[in-house]
Amino acid sequence: MNYKSDVEAVDALAQAYKDLKAEIGKVIVGQDEVVKNVLISLFSNGHSLLVGVPGLAKTLLVSTIAEVLDLDFKRIQFTPDLMPSDITGAEVLDEDRRFKFNKGPVFTNILLADEINRTPPKTQAALLEAMQERVVTFGGETHKLPAPFLVLATQNPIEQEGTYPLPEAQLDRFMFNITLDYPSYEEEIAVVKNTTSEYKADLKNILSGEQIIGFQNLIRKIPIADNVLEYAVSLASKTRPGKSMATQAVNDYISWGAGPRASQYLVLGAKCHAAISGKYSPDIEDVQAIAKYVLRHRIVRNYKAEAIGMTEETVIEGLF
Repeated sequence: MNYKSDVEAVDALAQAYKDLKAEIGKVIVGQDEVVKNVLISLFSNGHSLLVGVPGLAKTLLVSTIAEVLDLDFKRIQFTPDLMPSDITGAEVLDEDRRFKFNKGPVFTNILLADEINRTPPKTQAALLEAMQERVVTFGGETHKLPAPFLVLATQNPIEQEGTYPLPEAQLDRFMFNITLDYPSYEEEIAVVKNTTSEYKADLKNILSGEQIIGFQNLIRKIPIADNVLEYAVSLASKTRPGKSMATQAVNDYISWGAGPRASQYLVLGAKCHAAISGKYSPDIEDVQAIAKYVLRHRIVRNYKAEAIGMTEETVIEGLF
């Protein structure tokens, strides 16, 4: 990517985002906020957790994004008998009777981890380590994952029998927690029309992997005013019960707050939100726009909050 200035590069990112949304919209009806936040996490080099009931086109959304981005895409269906080597790969004997590392499905650009809470902690940990370090270590050798690398994990909020919920420390590896809701009546009519007819969208590639890496580097170069950065850090600090900045609601209803990684993702997410909106520097509104997606899986409600039905979103809205 050769742009004359960073301003021109930000304009190019904003245009690429519009083109991506239009192309994805040929297949995915509605879900604008979901598409927007998945793309923000991609450009910010973070991973996302998609939470929604079955049938809301989570898999279709991820495969469509991979297609318009001209990236490799792989899907792993998480099950109770899935082993770590089923994700990372394993050593096999080749015809010369030498051990050779056979790469697993994690060696891709976009990985859909379907129903990540259906597999035991040991297997979850194998994926989460790869997400954090972006390498796989096997038999003393380190294998780098391709770049860009984005994990989109899905979780079903119902049917909790036989599941292994992700611990808070591992949830922290995800930049965003994105909730998918049912489509509106009009959107559902459009979905059913498209999926029960001969309609087949002709998708174009909008960005290459190299361009995405260029935009990921650009996001980090975007300047941020001190007061906006301080606002982002104060938002994360306010979620920590017993600390000086904690609000009354946090002290009453939260047992554990967000760590420093939340502050980093609030700043990166705000920079990207500003860029795709055509702005050259984020303001406080950009931080607020992505705050609930960054914070909702990083705060833990106590029994009092659960007893009165106090949600994480209500607590987060009280921080603004």
